[in-house]
Amino acid sequence: MRWNQQSTLTPTPGAQTGSASAGAEAGPVESATTAPPAELFGLKGLVRSVRTPEFAGVTFHEVLAKSALNKVPAASSMPFTWTINPYRGCSHACVYCFARSTHRYLDFDSGQDFDRQVIVKVNTPEVLAAEVAKPKWARELVALGTNTDPYQRAEGRYSLMPGIITALAEHGTPMSVLTKGTLLRRDLPLLARAREDVDVEISMSIAVFDDTLQQTIEPGTPTTTARLATVRAAANLGFNVTVFLMPVMPKLTDSMDHLDAALSAIKEAGASRVVYGALHLRPGAREWFFEWLEREHPELLPRYRRMYAKSSYASKEYRAWLSRRINPLIDAYDLRGSADDDYPMTKRGDRTRSGAATSTAAQAASLTPPPQEALF
Repeated sequence: MRWNQQSTLTPTPGAQTGSASAGAEAGPVESATTAPPAELFGLKGLVRSVRTPEFAGVTFHEVLAKSALNKVPAASSMPFTWTINPYRGCSHACVYCFARSTHRYLDFDSGQDFDRQVIVKVNTPEVLAAEVAKPKWARELVALGTNTDPYQRAEGRYSLMPGIITALAEHGTPMSVLTKGTLLRRDLPLLARAREDVDVEISMSIAVFDDTLQQTIEPGTPTTTARLATVRAAANLGFNVTVFLMPVMPKLTDSMDHLDAALSAIKEAGASRVVYGALHLRPGAREWFFEWLEREHPELLPRYRRMYAKSSYASKEYRAWLSRRINPLIDAYDLRGSADDDYPMTKRGDRTRSGAATSTAAQAASLTPPPQEALF
């Protein structure tokens, strides 16, 4: 059934608040200037590179993608087969972001380039609409937000998500959305309308419940308060919202006071469940995180070097300790989901509307992301 997305898109005043510049989310920037695309010379699909005062320090590289749907490798333990990543790189600038290493495929570094050189696949909605209209499309669940955030600040300029949501819903395709971005509120009416035809899962990532720490380790994200308000807005529309309390960072966010305050606030915001996971540091993210530690918490650097000396993951001992600490709190606040264990084992299943039973977002939360394929 076809339906008009514009009729449901009522912007929420003040929806994008927090440390990311709220004004830049308001809509298209008319005064953008075009810069020579020297950084991406020779990249297929490049249209132009754009810098604009509203996004100081960020360059958007607009590209035309050949496909929108990314197939997850068969060997992956992810419980879904398809993803969409309309953006590469992320101005949220989370120091610990596991996706940092994927920027190296584009000859960018995984540090400042990941935060400031953002690839925008400007034709994603149109390409996706053509892909899901094909007779062979099996209408399996599509996950959004598995690599970089679909509601990062760039979405305020390019507005790709409404077209993506519409294409999926019109063609009977269930979807899950994971984000730190409060711009999600703009599309909640559209997602609610889509939910009448397909399964829609919404998850909000909130790792830090200390304002000072949050502003240093996630400098481009909306505040924790703003994200909790977005959880409430989604819950008020009837969504069973999952909150990703991750990564939990040793000696930074794993105290009883921090965890209890976090779960209390999440419950008050109306979330249905919490999934958690200890920090893991893949190459690319590891170096950037250690540089941050050396600046902000040098006393912790030796401890982290020992813990992550042989693996990207926290030690089994630490994860067991964290489980004993956090699980009673999750139960006390009645935020237990169906797959809340740290790094759960999952199997892929049929994620069409008729077969959807468990939360893809919850199952995928603690798993290692699959290798990132080339974009073009």
